[in-house]
Formats: sequence, C-alpha cells, structure tokens
Amino acid sequence: MIKNKKAFFLACSIIYASSSYANTSVEEVKKNDNSRVNERDSKERELSADQQKSNSSDTQITARIRRDIMNQKAFSTYAKNIKIITVDGKVTLKGQVRTQKEQTWILQSARSVVGLSNVVDKIEIAPETY
Repeated sequence: MIKNKKAFFLACSIIYASSSYANTSVEEVKKNDNSRVNERDSKERELSADQQKSNSSDTQITARIRRDIMNQKAFSTYAKNIKIITVDGKVTLKGQVRTQKEQTWILQSARSVVGLSNVVDKIEIAPETY
C-alpha cells in the first residue's frame, strides 16, 4: 500500500510539474533566459570567480564585502549571490540584483573597503518575473 501511495504521489508531481511548464509562454522563457550573461562571463577577458587570488589580502577583502552583504537581511537572494572577485586589491562585482538600492549599497560597501577607483561595477538589475 505504501509503495502505491509513493508511486501515485510521484506521478501526480510529475504531471503537475509538466503542466506548469507547458503553460509557460515563449515570451516568459525568453525574459528569464540569462544565456547572454553566461556567454559574456565565459569570454577569456572576463574575470570569473576561479580567478580570485588566494593571497591573504585579497581573500580578506572578499570576505569582508561578502559578510557586509550577507548581514543585510532585507536583501534578495540575487544580491546575496553577487560574485565578488578580488585580484591584487581590485574588486569586480558581477551578477544581478533585484533593485537599484541593492546595487548602490553593494557598490558603496565595496568602495568603503578598497576605495572608489578599485571597484569595477558589472552588476545588473534583474528583469522582474511574474
């Protein structure tokens, strides 16, 4: 009996998930597609998280900025997942946030740690999804 219930619930879940996906419009899929961002980030000249230096100074800078961001309880998951890449004291911030306020706060936080001229802003405001 228990096996039958599990199979029934699994089947219902699959049917529900597939029907929800089937109701997604082409426009909605295109709006939520971040392939261009992924393509941009894969180019050789673009910094990526694996280029983060492991020296003590750069690691401490990244950790301090990350801690400041994570302490902002009202921030979106997007903001808390911003990429922070520090190379020789220069910080690059990449990714998406939900609001201009989050972007501004993150930039100010990074600039307070390393100075205005040592922060590269590649943060984007995410399109609203409904």
